[in-house]
Amino acid sequence: SAPITVKDQKQCHKLKRLVQAPNSFFMDVRCGNCFNITTMFSHAQTVVVCSGCAVALCQPTGGRTRLTDGCKYRVKHDLS
Repeated sequence: SAPITVKDQKQCHKLKRLVQAPNSFFMDVRCGNCFNITTMFSHAQTVVVCSGCAVALCQPTGGRTRLTDGCKYRVKHDLS
């Protein structure tokens, strides 16, 4: 059999991976208007609003949120 690659593990179901890991993460989102940074969850179920200019940063979907145009994000790897 072929060796298991990282790419194959990412595409595999979260419970069937060699090491079980969630698909969700926290991220820093930068507003496209005022460049204020807000921490939010990747699978947020509510609209997250910018604290600086009150613009919606994302729209919830059935799974991962859809970021508003102009917003950039960075994954937060360490929460400690």
